[in-house]
Amino acid sequence: MAPSRSLAVSFAVLVVLLWGAPRSHGRRSDVRVITDGNWKELLEGEWMIEFYAPWCPACQNLQPEWESFAEWGEDLEVNVAKVDVTEQPGLSGRFIITALPTIYHCKNGEFRRYQGPRTKKDFINFISEKEWKNIEPVSSWFGPGSILMSSMSALFQLSMWIRTCHNYFIEDLGLPVWGSYTVFALATLLSGLLLGLCMIFVADCLCPSKRRRPQPYPSKKLLPESSQPLKKVEEEQETDEGDVSEEEAESEAGTKSGFSENALRQRSVGPSPRMEES
Repeated sequence: MAPSRSLAVSFAVLVVLLWGAPRSHGRRSDVRVITDGNWKELLEGEWMIEFYAPWCPACQNLQPEWESFAEWGEDLEVNVAKVDVTEQPGLSGRFIITALPTIYHCKNGEFRRYQGPRTKKDFINFISEKEWKNIEPVSSWFGPGSILMSSMSALFQLSMWIRTCHNYFIEDLGLPVWGSYTVFALATLLSGLLLGLCMIFVADCLCPSKRRRPQPYPSKKLLPESSQPLKKVEEEQETDEGDVSEEEAESEAGTKSGFSENALRQRSVGPSPRMEES
């Protein structure tokens, strides 16, 4: 009986260990994963976000503390998340990640960069004592939802896409490095030409040249303005004619006065011989 009882106890202990092992190792993490598809969830509620890379030693040392802090997230009413910058280059550009690991605090859309000690206790005190109020939030111009940061995110995604294409050309297609660079140079040249043509077309539509500008149909209101040069010409002709008529009148008056003077002279000269004869 004793051996059978010992076997039963050992079997029960083995079952308990086997049953508890998957639960301890396969426990779901409380840290939420943020991607380009769900990053807008950060704009609502309170969050602590870690930006990391799997190859970063400092990030690897922070992971146990971050996981332990995430277990207190429900009690502190804060969401604990992480972002893998190697998988999400767009978020890396959107948040301007220049060092790893980088931690951000977000409260109702206001982002603040955490720069304190990186231990579980310090994280808990930062949230419970609301130490984040002493940190100035990121300007709206550099917020992750701004147009500037959206453009930066697109630029980072484009750079990652170019790198992926470069690796595809070299590894899969077997092109040499200079061949891959040639392909990108030609693609850049063609895209520049197309962009330039589009810009010229838009500029020509918005600001047409004077030669191609359609002339408006003359209306009745525009007739006085268009007839002003003709009026000026007519007025000049009238003034010229008036000057000519005045000159003619003066000349006629001069001739008349000369004729009358001659007549008077003749009259004065005419009767004198008759008086002598008498």
